[in-house]
Amino acid sequence: MRQGVQREFAPTSICFGCGPANSKGLRIDSTRCEEGLELFFTPSHEHQAFPGMINGGIIGTLLDCHGNWTAAVALMDRHSMDEPPCTVTASYSVKLRRPTPLGEQLHIVGKVEDICDDRATIALTMTAAGKVCATGTGLFVAVKEGHPAFHRWS
Repeated sequence: MRQGVQREFAPTSICFGCGPANSKGLRIDSTRCEEGLELFFTPSHEHQAFPGMINGGIIGTLLDCHGNWTAAVALMDRHSMDEPPCTVTASYSVKLRRPTPLGEQLHIVGKVEDICDDRATIALTMTAAGKVCATGTGLFVAVKEGHPAFHRWS
C-alpha cells in the first residue's frame, strides 16, 4: 500500500481532518491517481448523523482536507518543488447528493479544475458503493511566511 501525501509531507500535522499526528482525527490518507488524488475512507460509528448515515460535517471535512492536499500537490508539481507549499482553504462548497451510508468504504477523487501561481480550484466527488453521495469544489491558496498556517505541516 502506498503512503499517503499527508504522511509523506506532514507527518506531525495535528489537523482534525488530515493530520497523521491527531489520534482523534479522521487521519485521511490521500494518494496520487490519474485524475489527481484519491482517498479511500471507512467511516466509524461516531461519524453518524443518525443511525446508519454519515454526518454532513464529516463529509465536508473529508472533501475540504482532501481538496486542500490535491491543490498542494498540484502546485508542487506545477512549480517543480520538492515538497508541497502550505495551502489553506479560501472557499469551498459541498452538495450532499444522497445520504452517505455507514459500513461502506468511501472513495473521494480530487482533480484540478484550474491552477495558477499560488492557487488551485479543485473538483471533488465522493462515492459509496459506486453511487455519488457528495460533490464539491474548493479554492485553495498557498500561504507565505507570516501567515498563521505557514508552518502547520512541519
